[in-house]
Amino acid sequence: MQLSSRGKLLLLIGVFLVPVVAAYIAYLGWRPSAHGNYGELLRVTPLQQTAGARLDGGSLDFEALRGKWLIVRVGGGVCDPDCAQQLYLTRQVRTAQGKDQSRIERVWVLADGHAPDASLLQAHPGLIVWRPANPGFLAQFPETGDDGVYLVDPLGNLMLRFPAHPDPKRMMKDLKLLLKASQIG
Repeated sequence: MQLSSRGKLLLLIGVFLVPVVAAYIAYLGWRPSAHGNYGELLRVTPLQQTAGARLDGGSLDFEALRGKWLIVRVGGGVCDPDCAQQLYLTRQVRTAQGKDQSRIERVWVLADGHAPDASLLQAHPGLIVWRPANPGFLAQFPETGDDGVYLVDPLGNLMLRFPAHPDPKRMMKDLKLLLKASQIG
């Protein structure tokens, strides 16, 4: 098939004009689906009144955990099935990060005077069970009506809250993106 001079000119113009028109249409109206994080972003605030004690009685200040990402579960010491599921998911989400799991610590902040069941703690090696010295520490976590799972960045800032019944795949994705983008922790 032989193209005339006019056909060649129109083809050449089309080759250069089509991308410009497509970009213009994309700019004016078409938007790809925006990337959204799963957890609810919180106003980034540094945690205060961070002194407290481990379950075994040894003192531990949250400041000692700086430099690590913290998956924090806040709730009472009596662990119902929802609590057990949250603890299980935090363990699995941390493990799923592979070589980056050493950048993450799991912390269970006890909001009451009850002690967790020993068999539950044996199922979660490496879990830091911590009770704040000042009850005002708990007020820094937004009220949800449920015990919650939060994320604290390596600088000690509370930054993200996950739903009461989190989706582990979406939690893993949020954490993976944060670990990839973070130069600290």
